[in-house]
Amino acid sequence: MKITGYEDLRVQRTINSIYQSFEELVCEKDYAKITVTELAKRAQINKKTFYRYYETLDDLLAELQARYAEGYLKEIEDYQYPQDLEKSVAAFFEYSAKQGEAFDRITTSTNYTGIRQQMVNQVMSKTWGQSSAFNRLNDWEKKVLLEFIQQTGLTIYQEWIREGRQQPLDNLISEAQTLMRGGVDNYLKSK
Repeated sequence: MKITGYEDLRVQRTINSIYQSFEELVCEKDYAKITVTELAKRAQINKKTFYRYYETLDDLLAELQARYAEGYLKEIEDYQYPQDLEKSVAAFFEYSAKQGEAFDRITTSTNYTGIRQQMVNQVMSKTWGQSSAFNRLNDWEKKVLLEFIQQTGLTIYQEWIREGRQQPLDNLISEAQTLMRGGVDNYLKSK
């Protein structure tokens, strides 16, 4: 349940407790092994309370990812594509690096691929979908370009997380920007 700020304080505390407990569990175990019973116990609520707000754990996960995507979209809402690609890449890495361990697990673990793709699709449609250069491409070309952008950014971020964030964030951003700018520019020029 998305909190608007107008809910009763008890409702806000309950939802926040559910979020916090869920993020802790995501960090501790695979998503498939998380149960509503375990989540409710950790959040100090009963299962009935959980089901008052969410039909399934998938709904809670989808809401959490929508929250992540919404925060990132707010940071890049005024960007124009492809000209602001470098700013968008920097914003992605800086935003992602601040989100914490649960975000990293969702972003790097294969257990979250399907639901993560929904988040990526939402971001891509609200960013590149507004680009006239992008919209001139046919459907296949659009798919290829978006897949390149998605996979390049995600793969670099995932590798950085797997290696314990050893590389400075600025280096990571610079390398990703160079790879993505070169690929996008060359691809669009060829069309």
